[in-house]
Amino acid sequence: MGRKWANIVAKKTAKDGANSRVYAKFGIEIYAAAKSGDPDPHSNQKLRFVIERAKTYNVPRHIIDRAIEKAKGSGDENYQELRYEGFGPNGSMVIVDALTNNVNRTAADVRAAFGKNGGNMGVSGAVAYMFDNTALFGFAGDDADEILEYLMEKDIDVRDVEAEDGQIIVYGEPEDFSTIDAALKEKGISEFTVAELQMVPQNEVSLEGEDLETFEKMLDALEDLEDVQSVYHNVSLDD
Repeated sequence: MGRKWANIVAKKTAKDGANSRVYAKFGIEIYAAAKSGDPDPHSNQKLRFVIERAKTYNVPRHIIDRAIEKAKGSGDENYQELRYEGFGPNGSMVIVDALTNNVNRTAADVRAAFGKNGGNMGVSGAVAYMFDNTALFGFAGDDADEILEYLMEKDIDVRDVEAEDGQIIVYGEPEDFSTIDAALKEKGISEFTVAELQMVPQNEVSLEGEDLETFEKMLDALEDLEDVQSVYHNVSLDD
């Protein structure tokens, strides 16, 4: 899974370079989560999860608080969670998760980003079956066995624990995200490189030359869309 981890780190690093966009997207996600239920993260698990993720991207507290206060007040925007699936060159597969208040606009934008950059949008379920929804945590360290034993002692089953490039990577079941998060924090791990639910590809493909350039252009176009929250793919980009 190490190559997949490299892709995730690369994506996060790229996002870190555009903080204002990241903050804006998390602001919308926090607002939508707070609006969908109780605006108190202690009783709204979805909201609590989004806030935990936002903290790994260093989203300022005032942005989090402002989004929650907007949801408590007169904010009347309604957002829908949407998933699009598609294909790029030479066996590449892409999943696009969006959060939008205008479904028609988002669908048209995503379709155009695929179509104008060498890809095409597929039907629902076209590629998702080739990915696993995964609770993924990354943090500084080099002893994967110690972390695995610790989690086993806590009666937490995980799919895998790896050490790579000074990082420990924990792959768990999505429903165990909060349990794993709490256990790691109890062990004294408070800073995460990534603490996310990720669609991890079961297999990866390598692209070269023009195919790789075309794919990266398509990926950039999708990630730049205002309504897109996350983009997952099965292309190895760590060469």
